[in-house]
This record gives sequence, structure tokens and C-alpha cells, in this order.
Amino acid sequence: MANTYVLISTVTVGSGGASTIDFTSIPATYTDLKLVCSLRNSGANNWAGLIFNGSAASFTMKNIKAYATTATSQSVTDYIYVAQQNMSTDTSNTFSSVEVYIPNYTSNKYKSVSMDTVGENNATESYAELTAGLWSNTAAITQIDLVERTNSGWQVGTIATLYGITAA
Repeated sequence: MANTYVLISTVTVGSGGASTIDFTSIPATYTDLKLVCSLRNSGANNWAGLIFNGSAASFTMKNIKAYATTATSQSVTDYIYVAQQNMSTDTSNTFSSVEVYIPNYTSNKYKSVSMDTVGENNATESYAELTAGLWSNTAAITQIDLVERTNSGWQVGTIATLYGITAA
């Protein structure tokens, strides 16, 4: 079965940065959603999260992280953790790459999320992360907010693109 990707929206952070990246009024005309990002935050911490429909509740997630020679995991419950993204203290002009897949986003069932992230800081590290998450809510997803969790915001050049996917 072939899949068809349709561009819903692209957000490119311009001068002055941005506190959040928001996709609102997501149409219910697709089967699945895919979010593709190139991220760099403005602070010295690398936490980010996905929030659906403005809700910071009913999330569960688990991720596996590999940093150079170390592997760890964690669980978070107030958002879907968007892995580690490059930050202001990392090598200049480096951005992490993130892909998020949300199947059946309009169904009346709980919403699953899968994500993979890679990034690097030429001076000290590289990393890869896989995340599986669940939003325990039966509402259709109509809004996705990509928030930088320490409130330092997104740097110029950060890009997030949302696609709708239909089964053909």
C-alpha cells in the first residue's frame, strides 16, 4: 500500500527566535501525521516536548538514548519528550534531526507516537534516541505544540514541517 505525504505546514524560526513552534487547526483529512524537525534551542539545556491540543496531561513515554559509549533510558508523564536537541553551548550551526510519527491521529482511541532523533556536538559528543509514547486521550489531534522545556526558546534556523499521510 502506497502512502502519500501532503505538506500541512512548515515553521522556520526567524530573527529573534521563538518560544514555541505551534501547528494549529490540523485538518482531520489524513490517516497519520509525520513531523520532521531540525532543532536548536537558545539555552544551555536540551529538553523539548510535544503537547497535543494544549494538554500537558495523560502522556506516558519511554526512550532509549545512546551517547557516545553510554546508553540510558527515562520515562516522562507530562508531555512526549522530544529527545535531546542541539543547544546554544554546542558547536555553532549544528542542529539535531527529529522525526515523529503519529498514526491514526483522528481515531477515538489513545494516540501512539514514535520518534527518532540524532544530533552531535563536534567538540564532545554525538547521540541517538528512540522514543515510544502514548497520549491517553480519545480526542482527535488538532494542535501540536513543540515546546522548549526550559523556556529559552528556539534559535534562528530551527525548522519544523508537518505532513499529513493518507493510505492509498
